[in-house]
Amino acid sequence: MIAEPSLRHARNTLELNVAPTEMEHLARYPLLDALLHRRSRRFGKAMTLEGGPLAYASAHASEPLSIQEEAALAFAACGITGFVTGELPYQNGNRAESGGGNKMLQFIGRTAASADGIHAYAVFVINDDGVWLLKRPQDFERAELHEMIEAAQTQRFVELYKKMRVQISDTRAEIPRVAPFTQSFNKWDANARGTTYFLPVAELSAGYINGLLYMFSEQFAGFPRDDHRFFLPAGIAHFAKSRGGHLHDDLGAGRTGPVSYIESWLFELCAVELGAIVQNLGLMTQALGLGGFPHFVAHPYSWLQALGFRMETLAATRLAGLGKMVGNIARAFGQNFDVPTAVGLEHAGRVLLKPYAPPYYKTMREAVEAFLDFKYAAGSGSLRDGGRATAWRDGATVQAGIPHYSKQTVQATIAYCEYIYERYGRFPAASGPFRTLVAYQAHHLDLDFYQKFYRSDALSETQYQHDALWHSQI
Repeated sequence: MIAEPSLRHARNTLELNVAPTEMEHLARYPLLDALLHRRSRRFGKAMTLEGGPLAYASAHASEPLSIQEEAALAFAACGITGFVTGELPYQNGNRAESGGGNKMLQFIGRTAASADGIHAYAVFVINDDGVWLLKRPQDFERAELHEMIEAAQTQRFVELYKKMRVQISDTRAEIPRVAPFTQSFNKWDANARGTTYFLPVAELSAGYINGLLYMFSEQFAGFPRDDHRFFLPAGIAHFAKSRGGHLHDDLGAGRTGPVSYIESWLFELCAVELGAIVQNLGLMTQALGLGGFPHFVAHPYSWLQALGFRMETLAATRLAGLGKMVGNIARAFGQNFDVPTAVGLEHAGRVLLKPYAPPYYKTMREAVEAFLDFKYAAGSGSLRDGGRATAWRDGATVQAGIPHYSKQTVQATIAYCEYIYERYGRFPAASGPFRTLVAYQAHHLDLDFYQKFYRSDALSETQYQHDALWHSQI
């Protein structure tokens, strides 16, 4: 009982006498402080803000983030952290329609929560030296994941960052600084020289197919209708209960709804994941003493094109499901136009990001079957890997109790996916497989600007002390 205070005193004395490294300081930064002081702080070194009462030109040269700072931010955005618990009913209990846990895609956790373990977002890092893709859990061999998790849990963020990133360009990617590509109020500071730009890109097909497998399973047995085609069944009429199938096509059952609403669920779930990514970046920015801000980047293809995605063009009338005849008539009157759609990312002969959809699969049937292989392939699927990438004590036994989807569920999913792709030319119909919404930029602040225009409490001590802590040890 006497030794404990002495040990505590010795530890406190050591902490007072030995200056913490920058990473030790980061590890000790209080979560409450990060929450209290998190702000969008836009004005960085070398920036010029023109127009209005805050007009100012920085007298400082641009100062790129260090690799330590970028690594910490990359970890906050999408670091692989461990295995999720996955405590779900994988089979029906005493009540019907009480299972459905096989909606989980994988059991790997990242810093931002993701519906069903999909990890829809791939994060791109853009700086003065080029563009990097940060790989998602599904982009690694399963044997590599333990090594990634260990690096994260021991706070070896630079090592983790280097293992996660794949360089796809040696120059900063840019989009036109004019409407509609860049909003007028973001022209002056977004993706500026010296900054590090985090651009999350959602891949939607995996989440869509995974959700459809649940929707068409016996646990839910929904019946989507195409609201762009007089609310007719979306390719799944054969599976309706009124025709001897298992899907609830009776309007009174409350399990039928429009395709556009179903796709909006997908977009909203992805937006929740993006929100967590952006919040994490904001909290880490505060803990590092940097500036930064999230902003809107939802033009349907400009950033994807700038990153080098493979693009295909589709007529606007095709995207509306109006057919060739209407399309030809509209084009004859100058009322049809081509719309670019990103379909995949390839670099140096490698496919880095691909959807479960053509052109990487011949048909949507083949794509759905490939998705099911990712989940259920014996010995290697995320639900059949023998428990190697799970948190369970006996992962193999638990996985053996996770059922495959019924034949009718799989066939209904394929029929729906084929209908969407054949009628609208892409999957999902509303956007295609890739989507951007919000980006996050981090940079070194110009303290002179804030001293001139703001009260001292507009910045926290972490911003004021940033240069002394980080630049003295890098």
